[in-house]
Amino acid sequence: MKRLITTKLVKWKEKTRRKPLLLQGARQVGKTYVLQEFGRNNFAKIHYLNFEEQEQLISLFNGDLNPHRIVQDLSLFLNESIDLQQDLLVLDEIQQCPRSLTSLKYFAEKMPELAVCAAGSLLGVHLGDSSFPVGKVDELQMLPMTFEEFLMAGPNKMLFDIFNAVSDSNPLSELAHAKLWDEFKLYLITGGLPEIVVTFMDGRNEQFSALQEVREIQNRLLSEYIADMAKHCGKQNAMHLERLWRNIPAQLGRDQNGSSSKFTFKDVIPGVKGYERLVGTIDWLAAAGLILRLPIVNSGLLPFSVYSKENYFKLFVFDVGILGALSNLPLKTILDYQYGT
Repeated sequence: MKRLITTKLVKWKEKTRRKPLLLQGARQVGKTYVLQEFGRNNFAKIHYLNFEEQEQLISLFNGDLNPHRIVQDLSLFLNESIDLQQDLLVLDEIQQCPRSLTSLKYFAEKMPELAVCAAGSLLGVHLGDSSFPVGKVDELQMLPMTFEEFLMAGPNKMLFDIFNAVSDSNPLSELAHAKLWDEFKLYLITGGLPEIVVTFMDGRNEQFSALQEVREIQNRLLSEYIADMAKHCGKQNAMHLERLWRNIPAQLGRDQNGSSSKFTFKDVIPGVKGYERLVGTIDWLAAAGLILRLPIVNSGLLPFSVYSKENYFKLFVFDVGILGALSNLPLKTILDYQYGT
């Protein structure tokens, strides 16, 4: 599948003063796939390392962080040489090895000719400030597939071209609007997690069965996200995280003149009241990439940040398909709803 972020990766490769790249994003948004495709298409060779699958790699970063020593050890581990000028080194699931993240500072300073990409999830949860190479990495945030990318993955590539060409001077025809609207309703169900989009596209000739399989995968991923909460912050805190996360769809569903409403803290977690008691839970979910926190600004003056308040914001689930599964919204409801038309 084509991802629009690839254009940014190519621009990074061509930068004169390129630093190691840190690609962040929630689990399952496609970081590994996009880096591997980028490496295969733009470098002589890609050397892929995964700290979660290959735990023995962690010991290679226990000593000094001289990049020449690290590259030599990695070459021995992989049983292949790493060309500093032509190859791409990918360090995946880097949150499992904080010292490897720190080492990016020294790759930037002492070995800038080697293209290094690191990818990870839950970095804001795993790592302290001392681990992060501030000012020594280029950063990109990866999100779920957009509607444009969903169209590119679909069977009718013309729809992507038509959607991209829309402007005041080139409005949609009624037929094009109808077809795009049908695709958009499907996107509201699948969301943009690549595994789910591929599953749907492979089986869309039997749409009902494909959408049922989509919801099954979404429910499995929900369980995995909740398991992550328990793994990284303990059972009690995980219960608070899950309660707040599951409360977001209910708050988004409140009617407020067609707009999503301000997040309210009352009754989200029994016995826990007020922003001060919930801020840690909200920050964890945001750091994990599972929610989007958008400040509400009641002024049109710049800079907007001056007119925002820390406890006055809206919360959204990071993926619209996961939102539907989290709220247990029936698939037929989305397909049949008229959306004001």
